[in-house]
Amino acid sequence: MSVRGGIDICGVGAVTGYGWGLPSLWDGLRSMKPAAALTQGYGGSTSGDTADAAEHCGWVARVPDGGDPVDGRGRFSRAMRAAAREAVDDALRRGWQRGRRVGLLHAVVLGEVDLWKDFYLVERGDIRARDYLALMPSTPMSTLMQEYGFHGPAMNVSAMCASGNAGLLTAKLWLDAGLVDDVVFVATDLSLTPENVRHFVRLGVTVVDADPLDACRPFQEGSRGFVMGEAAVSFVLSRKARVPYATVLGGAMSHDAYHATSIDPEYSQVRRCVSEALDDAGAGADAVGYVNAHGPGTRQCDATESALTEEFFTEDTGLYSVKPLVGHCQAAAAAVEVAVAALGYDRGFVPAPPRVAQAHPRLRTGVVDIGDRLTLKSSLGMGGHNSAVVLAPPA
Repeated sequence: MSVRGGIDICGVGAVTGYGWGLPSLWDGLRSMKPAAALTQGYGGSTSGDTADAAEHCGWVARVPDGGDPVDGRGRFSRAMRAAAREAVDDALRRGWQRGRRVGLLHAVVLGEVDLWKDFYLVERGDIRARDYLALMPSTPMSTLMQEYGFHGPAMNVSAMCASGNAGLLTAKLWLDAGLVDDVVFVATDLSLTPENVRHFVRLGVTVVDADPLDACRPFQEGSRGFVMGEAAVSFVLSRKARVPYATVLGGAMSHDAYHATSIDPEYSQVRRCVSEALDDAGAGADAVGYVNAHGPGTRQCDATESALTEEFFTEDTGLYSVKPLVGHCQAAAAAVEVAVAALGYDRGFVPAPPRVAQAHPRLRTGVVDIGDRLTLKSSLGMGGHNSAVVLAPPA
């Protein structure tokens, strides 16, 4: 344990490409079938011909329509509030008793992209003032605070694909500093417009023209990159949990300060991040049973995480990534992957994607018995955002 002690995950909520609600996520993972589906308008043209791209289908793990219209006009706010509400209800069922100061953290990179697109291109800026306010990322936070009568601090966190880990570490800082009694943390990314996906294809990291398990093969030969996904994932974090899912022992973040998209090939800052995460958690590397990797299936991320796993951890430390199943959910990526680990501790195993090619010897696939060893959750955000969080089964 760290000097100040860990924080417990005592409630979880999720909206993903598998559907609305935590059972949909777990059932989808257990099926070992990707959440992505062939979807019209995601042809991934790199020529700039948007009309040509719109005529073709591509693989994306998009959140299906749903949610409560009372929660907002857009899919983003509806998913954010639905995930948070499910996490709060889940925590209450498991015996959580909220304190006087409940804070709210929201991890987000791109907000109401669908509504902003309509604001400029369809409505030409002519909307009601209250509908304009709904475009702001602070609005669904304010309405959630009002719904529950929370009076702690509320703010957004943004660190690209590492935003989920950044939010968990910020929540721990709030609790360690005594600013709050509990934290509701939500990570939301519902940004898969065809235009956004197309630019990731142009960057050479996203694949839309092949089955997800074939295209995205983290730590396996022939991987071409990732299939994009959407998600809103929420946790209730507290030191007063009765039946927690898992404990966040500690973690760390660093920045490469190297390139807009590439990882520093020296790995010096990623290496420091992992070392400091273990130190903050008060954990030896030999206590880590699994690296729940960022694992997007890109060449540089595979090389980085493979090297660090071999450098830091013992030969029996396993490596896995669920991105082939849930997709790369951008701002919500680390959060949905932490949720998988937390549910794994609660249920005794993690459903990891099947192996389809020659793989790293430490790669775990299928039903992974998670046991009682620690999990290091790494997340490498585009632009040099390095993060690592150390998770443990509940005491």
